[in-house]
Amino acid sequence: ETTKDRSIFTVEGAEKEDEGVYVVTVQNPVGEDQVNLTVKVIDVPDAPAAPKISNVGEDSCTVRWEPPAYDGGQPVLGYILERKKKKSYRWMRLNFDLLRELSHEARCMIEGVVYEMRVYAVNAVGMSRPSPASQPFMPVGPPSEPSHLAVEDVSDTTVSLKWRPPERMGAGGLDGYSVEYCQDGCSEWVAALQGLTEHTSLLVKDLPTGARLLFRVRAHNVAGPGAPGTTTEPVTVQEILQRPRLQLPRHLRQTIQKKVGEPVNLLIPFQGKPRPQVTWTKEGRPLAGEEVSIRNSPADTILFIRAAHLAHSGTYRLTLRIESMEDEAELVLQVIDKPSPPQDIRVTDTWDFNVALEWKPPQDDGNTELWGYTIQKADKKSMEWFTVLEHYRRTHCVVSELIVGNGYYFRVFSHNVVGPSDRAATTKEPVFIPRPGIMYESPSYKALDFSEAPSFTRPLVNRSVIAGYNTTLCCAVRGSPKPRISWFKNGLDLGKDARFRMFSKQGVLTLEIRKPCPFDGGVYVCRATNLQGEAQCECRLEVRVPQ
Repeated sequence: ETTKDRSIFTVEGAEKEDEGVYVVTVQNPVGEDQVNLTVKVIDVPDAPAAPKISNVGEDSCTVRWEPPAYDGGQPVLGYILERKKKKSYRWMRLNFDLLRELSHEARCMIEGVVYEMRVYAVNAVGMSRPSPASQPFMPVGPPSEPSHLAVEDVSDTTVSLKWRPPERMGAGGLDGYSVEYCQDGCSEWVAALQGLTEHTSLLVKDLPTGARLLFRVRAHNVAGPGAPGTTTEPVTVQEILQRPRLQLPRHLRQTIQKKVGEPVNLLIPFQGKPRPQVTWTKEGRPLAGEEVSIRNSPADTILFIRAAHLAHSGTYRLTLRIESMEDEAELVLQVIDKPSPPQDIRVTDTWDFNVALEWKPPQDDGNTELWGYTIQKADKKSMEWFTVLEHYRRTHCVVSELIVGNGYYFRVFSHNVVGPSDRAATTKEPVFIPRPGIMYESPSYKALDFSEAPSFTRPLVNRSVIAGYNTTLCCAVRGSPKPRISWFKNGLDLGKDARFRMFSKQGVLTLEIRKPCPFDGGVYVCRATNLQGEAQCECRLEVRVPQ
């Protein structure tokens, strides 16, 4: 836009490409003149690159970033830092005064929560767009030192250590433990194993014999190693001679009872250095056989029998030996079983309402003391057994309150701690209780002959039936001995034909014909035969086809 005394040049929506040197020239007939105008376009800075996170602690971290690639034509006055939880959409501003440096230590974060960071650049024009979010990170503090570090065992070349987990492990849990050692008076620590161990104990091997060593253990997590736990005194790597000693449990100091078929598992701890030589014997002879197995470890020995039987009973001797020193213990194993039944039961006397019984002890008591006997009686008519005496210790007894005129059987079971015998000793013949002062003589009768030839008390009846419906033919017969029955149709025996079923109940004879057809019509004969003779009756059956 040009007037008499001025000229105006307007650039709307100026951008960075519009900056530079503009030349203004004026001319008239006399001559011309020109002037150079430098135009600079300014803007907010570009967004910085994603910040980087380092030095992550329990509730803090260090955030670093680079200046923006373009400062908008004006110097960057400072930066604004924001953070948010990874699963949230709400960003929180961390500073109200501009940060002049390119790093900042962010604090007051929650351990175990995942966070993201972003940064803004600010110049005289304004604030840039936010940078991309940083990589997610979790504030985790290093663990505290392991507690109760102790030396459990020492040999000529090894040291066994154990400890407890640290009180503070960090939100991410522990990755493991590192173990180191150094010579007493030296500051150079040597790793006892490559990498980390997840256990709270370790056997450090290949150590120089006679060396005095200090040990320390560190716990590791995502944040790195924690403070070390160190042994208070140097440890001399040298085998300590310890006299062998058996620590026999209290329940093994008395007789060990096991039932036949049960497993036997005897664990006996012991002490001694170096590792003692363990020897088991039974009745003075070494243990042999696949049924008895011995398992030894540096701290205990186990005698194991999968299924005990009576032959395993006896006295077992355990001997520990280190050079000329030894210790030993005896264990008495008693395998028990149910007893066998009593022997030779017999009735010694009968009077009034009483019966006197006597028997001998069982041949096999089950390898344990008998607790007694159980005596039972049964009426000959019902044969239901009732207990008369329980836990009876003697081998003879009197059974009272029997009923006059009845016959009785008696039986005796033997008992021990396992239980009653599987079988009982039983009287072979019934014992009858007679009426006092009255002798009964049974009368003699002449034998009668009830034999009778077969005869039909109700003969067969002619029938007319409809085809397709089951039908029956019935008659009744008597005879002694019981007659043999046969059925015939038109002279043919029906005994092997599956379509006919024959029944006989209390002299009533029935022939069932399944779904008869016209072919099944004809003359049916029922014949009864025994040693005294035979009889028969017949009928005619007509089978009609439905119209």
